[in-house]
Parts: sequence; C-alpha cells; structure tokens
Amino acid sequence: MNEQPQPQHQPQPAAGGHPHPPRRRGTDWMFGGVYGTVLASGLLAALHREGGDYTPFYDASWVLVTATTAGLAHGYSHHMSAHQRGSALHRWQPFARALWNEWPMIVAALPTVLLLVLAGLAGWDEYGVTSVGLALNTALLFAWGSFVALRVGYRLHSALLIGLADAAIGLAIIVANALIK
Repeated sequence: MNEQPQPQHQPQPAAGGHPHPPRRRGTDWMFGGVYGTVLASGLLAALHREGGDYTPFYDASWVLVTATTAGLAHGYSHHMSAHQRGSALHRWQPFARALWNEWPMIVAALPTVLLLVLAGLAGWDEYGVTSVGLALNTALLFAWGSFVALRVGYRLHSALLIGLADAAIGLAIIVANALIK
C-alpha cells in the first residue's frame, strides 16, 4: 500500500470555460475537523480565567462564534484566491461552495461548546471543565489524524504515528495553558 497521500484534484472547467475550484473529497473536509478542534482548544484555554467570574455559556458562545467566523473567513479566502472572471452566477456558485465546505470546522468545535453548556447547566468548576475539554480535544485530534491518515492510504502503524503528531498539538496547548496561567 502506498504511504503517500493521493494527489489533489485539479480545477475543472465549467460551462463557459471558467474553472471552478474542485469539489472537496472526503479527506479534504477532514482538514476542517483538525483545524476546528485546535481552534476550540486554544479558545478554551484562553477563556479560562483564574480568579475571574466563570461564564461557561458566554465561553460556549465565543467558541461557536469564533469557529463560525473562522470558517467563513477561510472559505472566503479560498474563494478569493481562486477568483475567476465570469458572470455573477459563476462567481456566487463557487463562493457558496467555498463557504459550505467549511462546515467541518464549525462541527469540530461543537464538543467544546457542548461541554461548556453542560458545565453551565450542571455548575461544574472552570478548572475541571478546562482540563477535561483540553484532554477531550487532544483525544479527538489523535482520532482525526489517525482516521484521515488511514483514509488517504497510510498503513495502520504510520496512521497511528500521524495521530500522535496531531495529538501533540493538543498537548502543546495544554502545556502552554499551564505555563501561561
């Protein structure tokens, strides 16, 4: 089995000769899962305030708003970097597709949002919620990395190593959170 990921698809010409960005394959949308999980971890760590009022519902809304905004900005930048001349319809269709392709980033932030909402409803303490959230997101990064690597053709051993590399990002956030606070 090949150890290297498969090559990316090239833009296909649309009606009128203008290329549309390629539709994302299954492995391409998984990028958003990793990115959204890292974003949610960073926000969870940053919103944890020693000695301040604990506001889990406020924190959950900021994680969701930031993930959504980041997804929209990422989709917009992809669209603008591949901008082609053409009719308004030929500009809006790829733009809408570029925005839609960012849904995995938002979905990947939902475990953190749900954890914070549950913390608010149950009255959980901030330190415990932050610790559990960062550990959960680190495990999710391992899962995303391993799953994506297997999906694109890596062998199990290599895929698990890639999962560990992704989990190392989560561990780096945990270490940074401990050192900064």
